[in-house]
Amino acid sequence: MRTTLSVALLLAFAGPVAAQPKAASLTPQEIADGWLMLFDGESTFGWKIDGAAEVQDGTLILGKGKKTVAYPTSRFGNAFEYEIQAAGTGSVSSPKERVEFESDPVTGWRTVTYRRTDTGVGMGSSGPGSVRGMSQKTDRPELAAAPFVIETDGTTPVRVRAAKLKPGGTTSLFNGKDLAGWTVNTADPKRAASKFEVPKDGELGVKNGPGDLKTDRVFGDFLFQMECKSNGKWLNSGVFFRCVPDQYQNGYEAQIQNAYLGDDRTKPLDFGTGAIYRRVAARKVVSNDHQWFTLTVLADGAHIATWVNGYQTVDWTDDRKSNDNPRQGLRTAAGHLSIQGHDPTTDLLFRRLRVAELR
Repeated sequence: MRTTLSVALLLAFAGPVAAQPKAASLTPQEIADGWLMLFDGESTFGWKIDGAAEVQDGTLILGKGKKTVAYPTSRFGNAFEYEIQAAGTGSVSSPKERVEFESDPVTGWRTVTYRRTDTGVGMGSSGPGSVRGMSQKTDRPELAAAPFVIETDGTTPVRVRAAKLKPGGTTSLFNGKDLAGWTVNTADPKRAASKFEVPKDGELGVKNGPGDLKTDRVFGDFLFQMECKSNGKWLNSGVFFRCVPDQYQNGYEAQIQNAYLGDDRTKPLDFGTGAIYRRVAARKVVSNDHQWFTLTVLADGAHIATWVNGYQTVDWTDDRKSNDNPRQGLRTAAGHLSIQGHDPTTDLLFRRLRVAELR
């Protein structure tokens, strides 16, 4: 079946700025809307870089004296939009779209935005410096997966001070009225103590445990987003995915656990919120108890990535041999998503649960 691809690419000048860039961040509304930071202002975590790269004062500097190609390790399917703030000499490419630009590497900041949806096509550019060309064709294999690729020949490095992306094409998994589309997992009657209900405010609540609530649909490669609030200190829960049918929570688990050691959020306890439990810890605990936070889980073949409040916490490739049991090896087969009731202290709320299947 042929899919119609529609894209819009726009370059706009953000105005003269001082040499010191604004730190990468998202607004509370952007976090609620599902935006993700692809550059965290701190590191090259979540990027594949061939060439020269360094991070200074919140800016990603690509290609000092060396040809460099850089792109995110995650892909986001057929619907997304992004925004990149960059300066220097180079190009930004997305599938079937490419813009080359030249501007002052410090004051010539450009805002590159791209939208890939089902309708509408438009391209344009404005700002300081010059746009050297636009092309509708590229044979770069990276573009079959990456949302964008930044390239520079190293003559004038490209500086990136922000890169954010909003996934699209998601559908709701929860209607805010009842548990339609969900089923309590009774595969293990001894672990069916949780109470799942929809309070009058339209959120999905889980208390007590253990227990498990699974989707009726199954998903293999997907992007999942939701908001969660833990109504107690260091409460434990999680979202399971690619679960083996008719078994109890036998899948990968995106951990929910807001505890960390002392005052150091880079030292999570019990793997930390956003971790893939027992596989890879979250690199930082971003979320807090008693506050709503957004969790994003991306499963794409062997590659799994997570974000908490738009900050990337995991970028992991499961390099184990394939196995039908995800506790013993790589599982890419479709399975249920499920919400965990961990123990008798469980008291959490969930809302805005949504998913997009990756094609």
